[in-house]
This record gives sequence, C-alpha cells and structure tokens, in this order.
Amino acid sequence: MSKTSTQSDWNITDPPIASLLFSATRLAWIWIPVRLYVAYVWLTSGWGKLNNPAWMQTGDALKGFWLNALKIDPRPVIYFDWYRQFIQFLVDNQAWVWFAKIIAVGEVLIGIALVLGAFTGIAAFFGAFMNWNFMMAGTASSNPLLFTLTILLILAWKVAGYYGLDRFLLPGVGTPWRPGLILRSKSGERIPEPAVST
Repeated sequence: MSKTSTQSDWNITDPPIASLLFSATRLAWIWIPVRLYVAYVWLTSGWGKLNNPAWMQTGDALKGFWLNALKIDPRPVIYFDWYRQFIQFLVDNQAWVWFAKIIAVGEVLIGIALVLGAFTGIAAFFGAFMNWNFMMAGTASSNPLLFTLTILLILAWKVAGYYGLDRFLLPGVGTPWRPGLILRSKSGERIPEPAVST
C-alpha cells in the first residue's frame, strides 16, 4: 500500500501475481486456450440455435425452457421469487418469440468476438451475464464453469485479447476513462507513447 499526495488517499496496489496474470502482456498467451474454449462453447451453442426453427421461428424451445423453470413441484426450480416473477412476466407476454432470437444471435456474437479477441472483456461480460441468467433459471450444466472462466476473462480484459484484435483495438479506441490514440488524435490532444506492461 502506498500513500498518495493527500493524507486521506491511499493507493492499494495489486499483488504481483495478479498484475502478472491480468495486466502483463508477457503472459497473455495463458488466456488463449481459455478464450478459445469459451468461444467454442458459445459458437456451437448459438449456431445450433440459429439453425433450429424452434429457436429462430417460433421460439418454442425457449418457451419450454421457461415453463420448465417455472415449475414448483416438488420444489421450485427457480430459487428467487423475484426472478420467477420476471420469467413469469416474459411468459405472460409471450416474449419467447423474439427473446429466443436475441439469445441465439447473442451467443454467436459472443463466440465470434472471443475468437477474434475483439473487445474480449465486453464479450466475456455478456457471456457471464447469459450464464448467470441460465443458472438463475435453474440450469447448471456447463454454466458454472463457463461463468467462472468468463469472470477470469473479464478480470484479464487488458491482456486476454492481446493475441487478437484487442492488441490494436484497445490502444486505438481506449476506454471510457482514457480515450485511445484514434480518439485523442481526432481531438488534437497530444499523444504520449502508450505504457505497456511486459
């Protein structure tokens, strides 16, 4: 822990192993198999849905999933009442017709972004969000493992796509709190050399 210029502010530094795994480009290769495995699962799952009329035309596959999740005999499949009410609202409004398409296309887009290493942290976030929703609806399957892996990819967002398009996208576009080279050059701001942890 190091003290900054003001008496009340403290800068708590990451442990060296966290910096090495989540910020150092020299170990970015560790994230390639994780990223590609998660991408493969999303792509195969989404592609199967895109080619299934029960997902892309009628939405009956999602309707069946939701109705099964709403069962309460012998005990509720969905543990939290507020989430059960949310799913019931979707069922009551026949949202499966359009929602199924969003899920199918979303899974494919997450997979493509992870394969390309393009905005890896954002793609992983949406993947984790989908896994979380599947688990909340009472489906375990591979979702806990995928959720864990996507959380790790979110934590490693700075380097998980280094061997991919993020190597160029992140320095070019930047982040909401620090614009990248492209956005700063358009605004006329002086562009310092980017600092890369190795």
